[in-house]
Amino acid sequence: MKHAVSALILLFFISIIQANAQLSKSEIIEASTAQLRSSLFEFQEYLSLPNNGKVPSDIQLNLDWTKAALEKRGYKTQILTSNGVPHLFAQGKNDPKKKTILVYMQVDGQPVDSSAWNQESPYIPELMEEINGNWEAINWNFLDGKIDPEWKIFARSASDSKGPTMTFLSALDILRQKGIAPAVNLKFILDFQEEISSPELAKVVAENKKLFAADGILIMDGTRHFSNLPNLAFGARGIATITLKIFGANDDLHSGQYGNFAPNPVFAAARLLSAMKDESGKVLIPGFYDGVNFTESDLKAMAAVPESMEQIQNELGIAEAEKVGTSYQEAMQFPSLNVRGMRAAWVGKEVRTIIPSEAIIEIDMRTVKETPAERQVELVRQFIADQGYHFVEGEPSDQERKIYSKLISFDYRIGSEPFRAEMESDFGNWLEKGMSLVFGENYIKTRLTGGSQPMAPFINILGIPAVSVRIPNPDNSIHAPNENIRVGNYLEGIQTCLGILSQSFD
Repeated sequence: MKHAVSALILLFFISIIQANAQLSKSEIIEASTAQLRSSLFEFQEYLSLPNNGKVPSDIQLNLDWTKAALEKRGYKTQILTSNGVPHLFAQGKNDPKKKTILVYMQVDGQPVDSSAWNQESPYIPELMEEINGNWEAINWNFLDGKIDPEWKIFARSASDSKGPTMTFLSALDILRQKGIAPAVNLKFILDFQEEISSPELAKVVAENKKLFAADGILIMDGTRHFSNLPNLAFGARGIATITLKIFGANDDLHSGQYGNFAPNPVFAAARLLSAMKDESGKVLIPGFYDGVNFTESDLKAMAAVPESMEQIQNELGIAEAEKVGTSYQEAMQFPSLNVRGMRAAWVGKEVRTIIPSEAIIEIDMRTVKETPAERQVELVRQFIADQGYHFVEGEPSDQERKIYSKLISFDYRIGSEPFRAEMESDFGNWLEKGMSLVFGENYIKTRLTGGSQPMAPFINILGIPAVSVRIPNPDNSIHAPNENIRVGNYLEGIQTCLGILSQSFD
């Protein structure tokens, strides 16, 4: 009896030691390398699921898969639905002595045009290696041998953002195999409509505040800095979009019969756009940059990021960068104005000799905390009004066509809000401990990323900071054909998650 009691006591203390053990750097490298093959095959399966957030059947496919993936790793799940849109929530056992981290994961991807991809389908993942400057498919069974970190996996959402999700799940697998509990309590929220600005997420958060209560948000989304160093990003810009339609005659006209007589709305569009920006790239709309200022610590943090303007320009294939900010990092701290698309009449094989009846301009604006989207949209609208345009709803009436020479419609949509967390904080220090364990000083912190992430509902409603762990390679072609993730980045992603999850958060 005495020996049995002693054995139980010994097992109890062993379980405590295992539950609170911290992996060393060498153990993290060894375990992640051993796990890589099986992780990549599971990743292949995950990438095979079409994931357009506007297609209900795609959402359901990915909901079922991720729900099963979390449950088999010991997490309880529940579906939170708003306006017919599901969101997947999961949580593990709660230890009141530990801090709680909410992990945000994006599941959906941008729509695809399969004909533009260099493979059969964006949903048939390809393992590829670079041969003489070209990416060529290799058999997935190559993973049974030595895995080259320079190989890439090509598929929709490989980087944005199924890859980061899988690296986190793989880190959990390794901890379970070793009998080690994460050093923090974990909750998860999986978003199936991030690419359309997560329209129901704020409502879900507001209705489930207690469920989402946490000490910080870990965002498994976002591309690394140009250096491709492991990267923590402490904020993101918001986004607003505007659709402008400039009207000419009430129908397309023959350019021979009406050239020199009927105004072409394309030239009006060109004049309007050129008035919005100068040749250096600075926005000329009054008040557009108002409120953006930097402290000495802000400038120091930006200067600490290793980057070369010349190298970035060469990689992008441009001779000169725009002059908004004195560096790439500084440029990302300002709001931006971008023409993301234009349409008027036809081009290429369909071109014809007409004066188009309308020109459509699609604009996106990235916003920062000091430049809220509502303000920026109104500044653009007022600027257009000051150019003498009359605004119409839908198509102009015959009466409006008789009176006004400048006719335009103006539609807008506000998406994700900007956010920014303090770089020097308990949450930030906890994340840095994990990064330092694995990478030493070979990682970077960026104050703000140029893209957008739907964190504002959590920050505004729950009052907690959010920081993103950036895993994918910067040359990953997200949102475009041939999206990919480098295998070496994927492996470092697993190592990053292991480093963070093994650190106590005091």
